Amino acid sequence: MQFVYMLPRWEGLTGDSRVLRDAVCRPNGLKVPEGCYYLCDNRYANSKGFLTPYKGVRYHLKEWDPGNAMPQNPKEMFNMRHTRARNVIERAFAVLKMRWGILRVASYYPIKTQIRLIMTCFLLHNFIRREMAIDPIEAQLDGLNEYNSNVYDGGVPDHVENVEPSEEWSQFRDNLAEMMWANRYRG
Repeated sequence: MQFVYMLPRWEGLTGDSRVLRDAVCRPNGLKVPEGCYYLCDNRYANSKGFLTPYKGVRYHLKEWDPGNAMPQNPKEMFNMRHTRARNVIERAFAVLKMRWGILRVASYYPIKTQIRLIMTCFLLHNFIRREMAIDPIEAQLDGLNEYNSNVYDGGVPDHVENVEPSEEWSQFRDNLAEMMWANRYRG
């Protein structure tokens, strides 16, 4: 539940895909190592390095609550696991906003000051996450769930250089969904 990249220079009304494209194209922008990916919602294109759920298929956590039907096919299985994993992202933002009230309201500070405040809140959030075994803000959110973070630490990889949908990436998602479906009873 730490943040690996931030780009606090865009207005809140700017489209998510536009911001993502800018982040990836910047000289020192977001680097997605080849073979790795970020989970995104449907506001983004399913493209190399950015994995989205299937559209028109059950997705939201409440649709997978006890009492609702279990996944009936590979796409539903994929979407169920995607939403559970993305929930960690949403929790990270919830903890960040609970911790730093200044992020919950519109700011009257000059834009340069706003950018610095946002960056400071994110950096302090990450520092607290690394230094405290139990985060009382997260505990306040809904219990003491532990989350693992997988951090890439092997050499200098090639990186994704653009954000464009492709048949290759759609096939990757389909293969992943089929693998999840085939292994659904293995725990």
